[in-house]
Amino acid sequence: MKQKTFHLISLGCAKNTVDSDSMAQLLVQDGFQPMDDPKDASVLIVNTCGFIGSAREESYSVLRELAEQKLPDQVLIAAGCLTQRYGREVALQVPGIDGILGTRRWMDIVQLVRQIRQGPHPEPLYHLPDSPTVGKDEGATIRVSVAGASAYLKIADGCRRPCAFCAIPLIKGTTVSRAMGVIIKDAIQLKATGVCEINLIAQDTTDYGHDLGMKDGLAILLEKLTGEVPDMEWLRIMYAYPGYVTDRLIDCMASNAQILPYLDMPLQHAHPDTLKRMHRPANIDWVHKTLAKMRAALPNLAIRTTFIVGYPGETEAEFQSLLDFVAEIRFDRVGTFKYSFEPGTFSESFGDPIPEEVKEERYQRLMETQQNISLQINQGFVGKTLDVLMEGYDNGLSIGRSYRDAPEIDGLVIVEGKAKPGKIVPVQITGAMAYDLTGTLRVGGNI
Repeated sequence: MKQKTFHLISLGCAKNTVDSDSMAQLLVQDGFQPMDDPKDASVLIVNTCGFIGSAREESYSVLRELAEQKLPDQVLIAAGCLTQRYGREVALQVPGIDGILGTRRWMDIVQLVRQIRQGPHPEPLYHLPDSPTVGKDEGATIRVSVAGASAYLKIADGCRRPCAFCAIPLIKGTTVSRAMGVIIKDAIQLKATGVCEINLIAQDTTDYGHDLGMKDGLAILLEKLTGEVPDMEWLRIMYAYPGYVTDRLIDCMASNAQILPYLDMPLQHAHPDTLKRMHRPANIDWVHKTLAKMRAALPNLAIRTTFIVGYPGETEAEFQSLLDFVAEIRFDRVGTFKYSFEPGTFSESFGDPIPEEVKEERYQRLMETQQNISLQINQGFVGKTLDVLMEGYDNGLSIGRSYRDAPEIDGLVIVEGKAKPGKIVPVQITGAMAYDLTGTLRVGGNI
């Protein structure tokens, strides 16, 4: 086994994946070689997720499996959100961990590895400073995660919103925006390597620039990006916060073809009383007016949102208002989650009073409602032509995504014939399912 090799497992969301890829960049710069098989690596790293209970369980499970199989000359590091929030408890839960690194100091991975390898150490080394430089002290990394011709580009980290159910501010701290020039430099570099889709991500993209004294920071950033990287085919906005989708942002999206007519705006619920208990924006009239304004400016707009069912105090009437809202608005995509009790959050005082079977029943009803809507919307695309970013080919079928489909979370377009991965090609839509579309390559789409 080579001494400077590593195996890194990334758990959780795309924002975590960006941190994982940034750590990998720093290790490679220091002479380390990534290995696919953990048995071939001298350093094992798990970038954990600690957002909700199921994510914590997965993180602990992966750590325990690696710890049990760890060879005498290997070291195991637990990094990320779980360790930032629970610190030394993680090492107590998983004997065999050699180092603990919080998500706020992912950029110190090389220093921690060096310290551990100087060993032996009677107990794990803990690196959990509450540094205010997260988002700025990036070790000259490009803050992206690339998969084929698509990339996530992180524009900020942390969150200053007061959502009662969410532990992210406890984990990440408040919002810290990246410098606009650095983001643009990352985008230029992505284009130079063949990327044709950039997905802008943060805990809250619409809060970009607030800590830099900017108003309408996201719109300003998009205006700069479209000017500085005019040949980037697709720019997608993820994780917008209700109440902060401004007229300038809408105008920017409508006037720049590069910016996809797609908005991911997690609403979490639709009943004002539930939203107030969540400490979320409760002005449903704003949602109606803003979505109407966006659909007028962007006729092909695809809207994705997420909802929580079974939040403490949610009555059947409140849940029914959510169902009615979904039926009225007709979102293109909806993600649904059952409430997860999180110690340390404001909602801890509410407990977790709604039985699991009620949560599950409401989850199923909401998903069934949305599946019918999604199918009807998808059927409306049959006979039309969509540009599709091709991502793979197998058994006579090509797989890709349209502008309506964010990576990993939305649907796919399944295409008869072979198309070159990494290219955007026209596809004639021939069939529709609840989540996916089928089609055939138009003239010029074959290779």
